[in-house]
Amino acid sequence: MNRAACIKKILLTVFFCLFQIVIAHNYCHAADDKTYIGSKNCEPCHEEQYTNYTKYSKKAHSWDSVAIMKPKLKKAELEKCYECHTTGYKEGGFKSIESTPELSDVGCESCHGPGSLHAESQDPQDIVAKPSKGTCTKCHNSERIQDFKFKPLIFSGAH
Repeated sequence: MNRAACIKKILLTVFFCLFQIVIAHNYCHAADDKTYIGSKNCEPCHEEQYTNYTKYSKKAHSWDSVAIMKPKLKKAELEKCYECHTTGYKEGGFKSIESTPELSDVGCESCHGPGSLHAESQDPQDIVAKPSKGTCTKCHNSERIQDFKFKPLIFSGAH
């Protein structure tokens, strides 16, 4: 094999290896690319579920409770409210009512996870179709049931 052919073979091998690294990197970090987009973005494809949720579920209007209590709470207390009364707080979602108002209620993504990839791909594999009980008990647990006198909710999605 002459020198030019050898160099060409080396360059092709290097290119192929780099290509494989890029593909592997994108595949491994795909889950990191999911972002919260807000329930309104679910409506076009899930109109009936969205309508039922916003009409019948108290969770869909949870910011109302936060807004009532906000003037009476210290910052740390308010942040505890955000954990259960907003979507994706401390997980890349809700930041503040001013900067992320579309995530200010408990929305679809609170149970189904960040929806950006699913909204883009329409692939059911890109969203949590059936949330686990653990998803619910982050907020609906014995401590909060006792503190706020509400019943544990298992089938409360209103859809």
